[in-house]
Amino acid sequence: MIVTLTPNPSIDRTITLGGPLRRGGVQKATSTGDQHGGKGVNISRACLAAGLSTVAVLPAHEEDPFVVGLRHSGVECRPVPPAGPIRTNITITEPDGTTTKVNTPGARVTPEHTEAMARAVTDLAPHSAWTVLAGSLPPGAESTFYADAAQRLHPTPTKVAVDTSGAALASLAAALPVAAPDLMKPNGEELASLTGVDPVALEADPLAVAAAAQALVRRGAGAVLASLGANGAVLATAEGSWHATPPPTTVVSTVGAGDSSLFGYLLADQRGLDAPGRLAMAVAYGSAAAALPGTTVPTPDQVNPDLVTVTVLGG
Repeated sequence: MIVTLTPNPSIDRTITLGGPLRRGGVQKATSTGDQHGGKGVNISRACLAAGLSTVAVLPAHEEDPFVVGLRHSGVECRPVPPAGPIRTNITITEPDGTTTKVNTPGARVTPEHTEAMARAVTDLAPHSAWTVLAGSLPPGAESTFYADAAQRLHPTPTKVAVDTSGAALASLAAALPVAAPDLMKPNGEELASLTGVDPVALEADPLAVAAAAQALVRRGAGAVLASLGANGAVLATAEGSWHATPPPTTVVSTVGAGDSSLFGYLLADQRGLDAPGRLAMAVAYGSAAAALPGTTVPTPDQVNPDLVTVTVLGG
């Protein structure tokens, strides 16, 4: 089973335009759609599509339409007391795949709210192969929340994956090796924020990405999966580093592609694949997600890791 924690879930509203976005203008949308969102929620949805058992932990009322909808789709939920209503994020998609995203902050939480979330995943940890701590933190949460939760999960059998950014990512990196997760999944920009390197230059150089990722591995992280958008991804472990390039993809929406990449890695790990195989599956899932609208997660029949090229960067 894969347990996910989404401290700041969202209703992801996608607005599709028939032409380029004109700032300050008035345009008609060709379509709109709402999906259950948040990084952990997206990974639980991917689990469902792939036939893996999952429990999504999130702050919401039992009767919230968000929870009801997830359960109706087949995702088991473990709601904990919320601080307020679930936020709505807006994604504007242009015909060429350009995506503009406007994220709202979410309700302000108290230590009681964050403790309830941490306690829920800790209670489930003995039954989970992986626990995924993912997404932004809501206002009021301590930046150390993920680092503290990862440390709290260390005595349990579960492996821990963390996908976050900003102060939460910086706090996690600062807490290595005490709070070291089994997997960190930054994108190029997030990895650059930890190194002080220009993110554009870093994302264009897989060797530089590998060096930055290996620095985190040496500090205690079990593995680092750095997603690089159209440039694929780099995986660094104590055994070495690898770069994977995706197959040609017609991009429809990049929102949620990183979440699908993370799920691809977890799925490959569950199947017993080696590091290059886990990386290939991660990139295959990410590119498949980018070819789908909104935050739609791909199904296994839409994913082909054989089309991904993996190159060894070093041992």
